[in-house]
Amino acid sequence: MGLFSSQTKTPEPEEYRAPEPAPVEEVPLPEPRSVTVIASGVTVTGNLQGNGTVQVEGVLEGEIRLEGAVTVTSTGLVKGPVDADVVHIAGRVEGNIQARDHLRLESSGTIEGDVTSVSFVIEDGGCLNGRSTMIRPQSTSRRPKPAPVPEGDLF
Repeated sequence: MGLFSSQTKTPEPEEYRAPEPAPVEEVPLPEPRSVTVIASGVTVTGNLQGNGTVQVEGVLEGEIRLEGAVTVTSTGLVKGPVDADVVHIAGRVEGNIQARDHLRLESSGTIEGDVTSVSFVIEDGGCLNGRSTMIRPQSTSRRPKPAPVPEGDLF
């Protein structure tokens, strides 16, 4: 056979195989947070109860019963009683407040009603138009641990 022969050998076709998929790395989901925000410009009418954290930037007309924290920002207004573990007020609350752990009235905040708490802090400029009753903390064995208050500047 010569160098320049007319016969060429055709290669056998290879069977197609799809590439192996890359292993999927499982990314852990973030820990769920129970945070409810009532945005500025929004009015909610009704009772709010449950576990977690509620931040009121708008208006809430009704009762709040929460195992956790309630924050009323400087633009927030609550028209009704508040019962929670931790309460921070920088806006306005028109109703009685029961804070099972801690109550903080910021300098821009106003409370029109009576307050009951284990610990109560009023910043210079905060306005309380009502009575304050201090209570002893409940036994830690009977009471669930309060929900953490979100870090950072909420107001």
